[in-house]
Amino acid sequence: MMTQKTYRALLLSTALAAAVLFAASSANAEVLRYKATLTGASEVPANPEKGTGLANLEFDTATKLLTWTVTYTGLTGPATAAHIHGMAAAGANAPPIIPFAQPASPIRGSTNLTDAQVTALNAGQLYVNVHTAAHPPGEIRGQITK
Repeated sequence: MMTQKTYRALLLSTALAAAVLFAASSANAEVLRYKATLTGASEVPANPEKGTGLANLEFDTATKLLTWTVTYTGLTGPATAAHIHGMAAAGANAPPIIPFAQPASPIRGSTNLTDAQVTALNAGQLYVNVHTAAHPPGEIRGQITK
């Protein structure tokens, strides 16, 4: 039969072991910051529009959670869609892979990335694209970089 003192000691040692395991697993976690500057000149093909935007992104390496805030101004009209495209380097096009829930600035959201998307993010092969009626393929674009 376990005494109350022995029971408390067992609970304390279990809690300490759990804390050590949690600290060890989160010690390798890191939050990486990325950004993208969106312009018409970065579109493929480039366009002369004066709209600009900025995407600030954070990636948690432990949970694979990508979080973003995208702001823009000066578009030819309301954004009709916005998303992250991949996998493509600057100067090349790729399909949308991460849709944004709504395209109005500021755009905020998050999603968990697949391993392939993490690889593309780290390789600079993802970009943010904002579309308008005047520019259905995209009015402003920016490659996501560290």
